[in-house]
Amino acid sequence: MKLYTKTGDDGSTGLYGPERVSKTHVRVEAYGTVDELNSAVGLARAHNAAGGPPDEELEADLEYLQNALFDVGADLATRQGSVSASKISRLDDQDVAHMEAMIDRYQEVAPVFRGFVHPGGTLTAAALHIARTIARRAEREVIRLAEVEEINPAVLVYLNRTSDLLFVMARAVNQRSGVSEHAWLVKGRR
Repeated sequence: MKLYTKTGDDGSTGLYGPERVSKTHVRVEAYGTVDELNSAVGLARAHNAAGGPPDEELEADLEYLQNALFDVGADLATRQGSVSASKISRLDDQDVAHMEAMIDRYQEVAPVFRGFVHPGGTLTAAALHIARTIARRAEREVIRLAEVEEINPAVLVYLNRTSDLLFVMARAVNQRSGVSEHAWLVKGRR
């Protein structure tokens, strides 16, 4: 099977099912941004694996997250009520609860939150911060989609929690590595 199909040469792409839409459709922007987020999580995993023994807990959780983000993308690529809707597994409250449990677990390791911190630290933490900002953008894209089409509301909650998870993961990685965070210094207090 060839990688190129030529079906998108006219600027359209297929949703999950028979329907085709413009590659600039708000639904495509939403799941495309989730795909970008998944790649950024992959970069964080690569940094975690490089330069020494990887943090195994982080590795397992990021692998889980990457698989979950494929589920999010499939959910977004499949319109509610479409003929293909029964073929995918939609996110639900259990997925959100699992994400919240992960956040709580990392929050036990991260320093007490006292305000905004500069994104950065170790390469792994910096990559997690980049992924966090992409998660926020994906959330905004899903909100735009929800303004014009029906979506699974659990997707929006899940993406919101994803950015929280990535933030606390970055803080925990820095803490475990002995790297200090730098707080935002408000103008006039520098």
